[in-house]
Amino acid sequence: MTGKEFRTRAGAAVKRCLPSTRRTALWMIKITVAVSFCIMLLGHFGVIEWISEALSPVFVHFGLPGEAALAYVSGYFVNMYSAIAAAVTLDLGPRAMTILGVMALCSHNMIVESAVQHRTGSSTVRVVLVRTLSGIILAYLLNMILPGSVSAAVEAAAETSEPEFGAELLEWLKNTGVLVPKMLIIIFALNMLQSLMSEFGIIRAVSRALRPVMHVFGLSSRCAVLWIIANTLGLAYGAAAMIDEASTGKLRKEDIDGLNMHIGISHSNLEDVILLSSVGAVWWVLLLSRWAWAMILVWGYRLEVYIKKKYCIFVSSERKV
Repeated sequence: MTGKEFRTRAGAAVKRCLPSTRRTALWMIKITVAVSFCIMLLGHFGVIEWISEALSPVFVHFGLPGEAALAYVSGYFVNMYSAIAAAVTLDLGPRAMTILGVMALCSHNMIVESAVQHRTGSSTVRVVLVRTLSGIILAYLLNMILPGSVSAAVEAAAETSEPEFGAELLEWLKNTGVLVPKMLIIIFALNMLQSLMSEFGIIRAVSRALRPVMHVFGLSSRCAVLWIIANTLGLAYGAAAMIDEASTGKLRKEDIDGLNMHIGISHSNLEDVILLSSVGAVWWVLLLSRWAWAMILVWGYRLEVYIKKKYCIFVSSERKV
């Protein structure tokens, strides 16, 4: 291939992906800004703290002090940064920080990321239930399995004066002003990279190389590139690539659902795992526990699909008779 041919094909590939990328990027920004603004209001009026207090008695069953509920709820509605920020104010050892980290990794940024997975074709209700219940079940199991004692309740944090709404709004505007350009750059760069990789056959090569790994997880090899994107950058930043790939029709409905089930509880395995490890969590437990659980979920889903297909064939043959 000559340099001119390469440039021509690369330019055409980039141009083809720009319209869909632009639409997805604008959608992502709208929903992210709207959700973050609503969460800021809920935080200001004490709704998030009220939910945390209501959940705190349950957390003893996970080997965590009741105050850890605030970190979990913050992460559930916002992101891992808010969960970690709340968690570091508690005197949690490695065991408790690991359990809390697994819970938050399974079900953080729920509103935005569930919207992304819905756009790829999966049921929002199923996504939310799978991610929420997975975090709860894994925390309960880890509390029984991990060596060490259950964390004692810590002293409540010292009371601080409630910030004024104007200051909170200004802080939200500053954070949003940083987040939106970052999202645009990453989303456009990712989608253009994916388009180039598809044009020059790199996606097919990656899919073949990762076929054994995908098979162990119960996933289609066609999902390999999206699996890499979700595991490295996460669902929010990989949204455009995932939505664009799902819209091409190259992936079957069961492929998309299986992938979303897996990456729903196991994504952002670079930055978030490193951040949690830096505050005391055990990185290999964070990673392996969710990969193992994701594998169980996906193979269970594949069994469900198989039974449904067999049942439909049986019912159809019975009607013909």
